[in-house]
Amino acid sequence: MNEVIPLFIEVAPRDIALLKFLFESYEGVAVVRTLDRHEAVIVALVSADFIDVARGMLDSLRGGIDFREIPRPEAAADDWLLSYVP
Repeated sequence: MNEVIPLFIEVAPRDIALLKFLFESYEGVAVVRTLDRHEAVIVALVSADFIDVARGMLDSLRGGIDFREIPRPEAAADDWLLSYVP
C-alpha cells in the first residue's frame, strides 16, 4: 500500500465542497474528509506519489479562495480514516 500523507486544511465553510470536488476529480490524488464542519477543517488524504500534484493544486487556488494548511488537530485519531472525536 502506498503511503498516505494527510494535509489538514482550514477553509471557509462555503468552500468545503469545492476543495473536496477539486481534489477528488483528479483520480488517485486524494480523498477528502471533513473533520469539523463547524470549524471548516478538512483533511486531504494524499497518496505520497501525488503529493507534488496536491501541493500544486493548493498553490493554484491561493488568491481564489481563502484557506490555510494547519497542523494535525489533537482530536484527529491515528487510524487511516482519521476519525474525529470532538
